[in-house]
Amino acid sequence: MSWTLTADAIGDLSRGAAVLGTGGGGDPYIGSLLAKQALAEHGPVTVVGLDEVPDDALVLTVAMMGAPTVMVEKLPSLDEVIAPVTALGTYLGRPVTHVACAEVGGVNSTIPVAAAAALGLPLIDADGMGRAFPELQMVLPTLYGVTASPLAFADEKGNVGVLQTVDNNWTERIARVACVEMGCSIMISGFPMTGTVAREALVPGSLAHCVAIGSGIAEARTAKADPVAATVSLLGGREFFGGKVVDVERGTTAGFARGRARIEGTATGSAADSTLALSFQNEHLIAQAGDEVFVTTPDLIIVLDAESGEPITTEALRYGQRVRVIAAPSDPRWHSAEALAMVGPGYFGYDLPSHRFDGTAERTLEEAAA
Repeated sequence: MSWTLTADAIGDLSRGAAVLGTGGGGDPYIGSLLAKQALAEHGPVTVVGLDEVPDDALVLTVAMMGAPTVMVEKLPSLDEVIAPVTALGTYLGRPVTHVACAEVGGVNSTIPVAAAAALGLPLIDADGMGRAFPELQMVLPTLYGVTASPLAFADEKGNVGVLQTVDNNWTERIARVACVEMGCSIMISGFPMTGTVAREALVPGSLAHCVAIGSGIAEARTAKADPVAATVSLLGGREFFGGKVVDVERGTTAGFARGRARIEGTATGSAADSTLALSFQNEHLIAQAGDEVFVTTPDLIIVLDAESGEPITTEALRYGQRVRVIAAPSDPRWHSAEALAMVGPGYFGYDLPSHRFDGTAERTLEEAAA
């Protein structure tokens, strides 16, 4: 079922996407401004469900690649957003028919809105993850054999390029080098898919889900209810920690925002003498207190303001913030052995098994079925 996305819904969309982005995906405020500018100049965007996409459609994802910390100072332009889509359509020799989100997370939920508006294309109510991950190959389409390349990229200076690589890991490696050389943030377009493939490989209903989460937080505040509890209910997750941010170590290296945050437990249900450690690479990857692991990638680790319920991205974490931390389930497909090899703790260098949002150690879908 199609629906119309206007500027009035962008606030809820970006807020909900920042929740699902697990701390990454870029500053949702910057993405909101870009989307609102495009909608004001070009009119509303038609959002279509996966079942409405023709089998022979040409679907391209659009996203920002790089360190979210950089985008705070290096603001993208609308020309930069549409340049890789146009370049890739020319390279493929076919008209692009639909735009999709590579991930729902911060700015990467609204950049495709801007691209769709400026190009006059429909936007698909779906994305490639159901959350955000730091590396380009970390999308469900990779598990379905969809190649990231040809991949087009562009920066704010007008540089545009198209990569043709042997696999998605090489696309990530080469594009990341280009990203660093071009200022640690670029706009990209890739993962060309037909409608048939998109229906199989993408996460359906992502954008509508973001709007529901964002509006749920706002409505809870208006009703003087607990917005964090409302978010937990909408995600089917759990709140597992609350307290004060006492330390943040963060640096921009190799095109990523990497670091670690410590939260001293003060809220109800958190032991006053416990400290939660959050490790992140753009997105939160591991949440643990001492030897107790609460949750790890690929399930979602989300930091919210303790009072307002607003999501806090990794680049916005600051000393003294009062926060509550929740965990939520990811798309079930992320728990296959192949997916865990790509996005589980081991891939990021952590010597521990994946832990689900409820705290239990991971068993892959294959192990559970055995």
